[in-house]
Amino acid sequence: MNYRPVGLEAWGVYLPKERHTSEHISKETGIPKKVIEEKFGLFSKSVPGTEDHTVQMGANASFKALKRANLTPDNLDVIIWAGEVHAERPLVVNGIKLQQLLGNPLKPWAFDVNQRCGSFLIGMLIAKSLIQINPDINRILVASGYRNSDLINYKNQRSRFMISLAASGVAAIIRGDYQINEILSITAITDGRFVDDVYIPAGGTIQPITPRSLEEGRNFLDVPDPEGLKERLDKYSMSSFVKVIDNALKQSGYSRKDIGYLALLHMKRSAFEYVAKTIGVDPYTQSTYFEDIGHNGQNDGIISIEYGIRDGKIKEGDVVVIVSAGIGWAWNAGVIKWGTP
Repeated sequence: MNYRPVGLEAWGVYLPKERHTSEHISKETGIPKKVIEEKFGLFSKSVPGTEDHTVQMGANASFKALKRANLTPDNLDVIIWAGEVHAERPLVVNGIKLQQLLGNPLKPWAFDVNQRCGSFLIGMLIAKSLIQINPDINRILVASGYRNSDLINYKNQRSRFMISLAASGVAAIIRGDYQINEILSITAITDGRFVDDVYIPAGGTIQPITPRSLEEGRNFLDVPDPEGLKERLDKYSMSSFVKVIDNALKQSGYSRKDIGYLALLHMKRSAFEYVAKTIGVDPYTQSTYFEDIGHNGQNDGIISIEYGIRDGKIKEGDVVVIVSAGIGWAWNAGVIKWGTP
């Protein structure tokens, strides 16, 4: 099989106009405003407006990506939904819903992937793989919408580390036989020891939704044992970030010293700075901290690229590393050689 380079042809970002400010979050949570701004790294976060439904936001970003590449939905071969399952309606194949919102082009076929905040990089990995094994597939749209801000109860102290969850849409057009912004290795680590540490208690087969469960707020994200989770996760999380980054770099033929830009997810400021500095990257000149929009799950990597281009931090020839992590637990990293070869 001949090698087919696969590149990022275009991308799009949609951010709602609505915001929750640090002052509002402080009032709702009881956490001092200074702590929210300095420790949580939040001056504000994006929240959905009336029409900002999950797949719709992914569609908004998709239209931006298509426009950037001067394409139409009919130019696509496959649509991959790599966004959230908390969307317009339960049990809908959101990739097909996205196909509908794009005008129902009949050429591409659609499906969903899910790994919480790791979903987008996994979607990119699947897109690259499909292109490389099937000569009839040349362009794949990977899209995501995210509004897990809905799932946070500000009054629940057990889930306070997730108050930064926000809302947005992103999209990427992955193209075969394309060496510009070439997508190199994408790697992942998952650890099932943490799979039952963060979840929505009601709504599944174990605990169906009832009037009582709604009254008790069991339809929001919860952490049964926050102290135990922190103790166990602290032993693995930072080292897993470093490991997955090193794995992706090694498989791509690079090392830490080659990194030009780190598209790192939003997390508390100290953790963000630790990961960046550990791999030898300046956290603010070679990355972007989302203190104005919060944590947008799997969308953070593409948003960071958008900001990095906007602010002149990503330059021709840079090695760009996208990093994500999500509950479950999963850590992901992907390498893009930016620009033309």
